[in-house]
Amino acid sequence: MSVEVPTPRAEVIDLHADRQMRALIVGAGAAGRTLARDILGVTSFGLLPVGFVDDDDSLTDLELPLLGRLRDLTDTVIDHHIEVVVLAIPSLPPERFRVLALDAARGGALVRYLPSFLAALRRDMAGSDLRALDIRALIGRNEVHLVSPEAQALVKGRRVLVTGAGGSIGSELCRQVSRFGPSKLYMLDHDESNLHRLQLELSGEALLDDDGLVVADIRDRGRIHQLFGELRPDVVFHAAAHKHLPLLEKHPCEGVKTNVIGTQNLVQAALWFGVDRFIFISTDKAADPTSVLGATKRLGELVVREHSHGAGSFASVRFGNVLGSRGSLLTVISEQLRNGLAVTVTHPDVTRFFMTIEEAVGLVLEASRMADRGEVFVLDMGSPVRIVDLVRTFAAQVHLTDVDIRYTGLRPGEKLNEALFSEHEVREPTEHEQIFKTCPGEAACTRPHLFEELEQAASANDPARVKSALRRMLPGYEPAPAMQPVVAGGAAPAPYPDYF
Repeated sequence: MSVEVPTPRAEVIDLHADRQMRALIVGAGAAGRTLARDILGVTSFGLLPVGFVDDDDSLTDLELPLLGRLRDLTDTVIDHHIEVVVLAIPSLPPERFRVLALDAARGGALVRYLPSFLAALRRDMAGSDLRALDIRALIGRNEVHLVSPEAQALVKGRRVLVTGAGGSIGSELCRQVSRFGPSKLYMLDHDESNLHRLQLELSGEALLDDDGLVVADIRDRGRIHQLFGELRPDVVFHAAAHKHLPLLEKHPCEGVKTNVIGTQNLVQAALWFGVDRFIFISTDKAADPTSVLGATKRLGELVVREHSHGAGSFASVRFGNVLGSRGSLLTVISEQLRNGLAVTVTHPDVTRFFMTIEEAVGLVLEASRMADRGEVFVLDMGSPVRIVDLVRTFAAQVHLTDVDIRYTGLRPGEKLNEALFSEHEVREPTEHEQIFKTCPGEAACTRPHLFEELEQAASANDPARVKSALRRMLPGYEPAPAMQPVVAGGAAPAPYPDYF
C-alpha cells in the first residue's frame, strides 16, 4: 500500500544557487580585513566572504562576523558550509600555515592564499594575488561540473531514493539531487550517525524528524521490499557498498552479502514495485577483477543487467578513485603530513584514475538519463596519475617541499595499474563526450544454482566456499595470493584506506 508523499522541506540550503563560493577568511587582522574589503568589492573573484576565524575574540568593527577560533577551523568550515578558505595572516609560520591548510581541506574546502603576504601588503592586498590548490594539477585535467537540464529533469518532481546516503558518494548524490527539486528525497543508510550528519548539512538542523531519513540494511530482503512498497521511489541511486579492498580480502563473505546480495535485493524490489530508473554505482576494479571488491562489484553489474528486462531503465556507472571521499588519498595524505608521518604509498609506479567527488556524481546523473537495458556506463577519467606525483603536487601546494614517502608493497588483490574496461569489453561512445558505455555480456553467474551456492556460502560465513563460487561465476577471476613482498626501499606494510 502506498503512502502519501510529503512536500519537500522548504529550508534545504542550495549552496550553488549563484556562482559565488562561500569563503571564510583566516585572520581578522589588518591583512584579513583589507582582503575582505577587496573581495567584497570585486565580484569577479567568484567569492562571497561570510566571516572570519581568529584567536583574538576581542576584535570589533569587523566587516564580517567572527565565526570561530583557528583550532576549530575544520568544524567552522563544516558548520557554515564553507567552500573556500582564504589564509590571510602575514606572520603565519610555515608549519602553522600547513596545519591550517590541511584543517581546511579536511572540512572539504578549497584553500586559497597569498603567495607573499608582505609583498601583497605593500601593494595594499591586491585580491588578484589569491591562489588556490590546483585540482587540475592534481588530477591532470580540468574538472567537469555541469549537469544538463535533461539530467536535472530526471529527478525534478519525482521520488528519489539514495542508498548508502551517509557515505561519500551517497551524500554527494543527495546534495546534488536536492538542488534539482525532487518531490521527495529518501536517504537510506544503516548508520544513523551518518544520517544525522547528512541532515544537518542539507537542512541546517538535525532533529531526525524528517521521514526522508530511512534507517535500513540493504541485506535485509524483507525490509527492503517493505520500504519500496511504502515509499514507491521513481528513481533509485544505489551507492551502498563495502568498498575497502584489503578488508574484503579478509572478509569476503561480508563483501558478497552487501555488494551482491544487497544489490539483488534492491533490484528485485525495484522491479516488483515498478521503479522507473535504477542506477548502480560500480568501480573500475570491476574490470577484469583481481580482488573480492572487484569481483563483487562485477557481479553487481551483472545482477543489474540480468534483471533489466522490466519496464524500467536499469544501468551501472563505473568510475575510479574520487578525491574528497572519506578515506580518499588527500584525506590520508593530510592526516599523515599533519601528524609528521611518512606518506604511505604501495609502489613507486602505482597509478590510479582520479576525479573529484563532485564531478563524478554530476556525471553519474548525466549517465542516468541514458540508462536503458543494463549497460555499464564508464566515466572518462582522463589519463592515470602516478600516486607519488600526486602526493608531491599536493604537498607543494600546501607549502611542504620535503615529503617522506614510504613504500609498503601491493596488498593482496591490488593492481599496479587499474583499467576502466576489461580486455573483453567494447568501448562505445554515448551522446555525452565524457561518458562511454559497454555491455557486461553473459557470464557463468547467469546459472541460478551458482548464485544460490554463493549466497549459501556467504550466509554460512565460509570464505573458502565464497572465493570458490566467485571463481566459477566469473571466468578469469582468481582469488588473490598472499601479500606481495615490499618493494626496494620500502618498509613493513602499514594499513591505510583503499583506492590508491
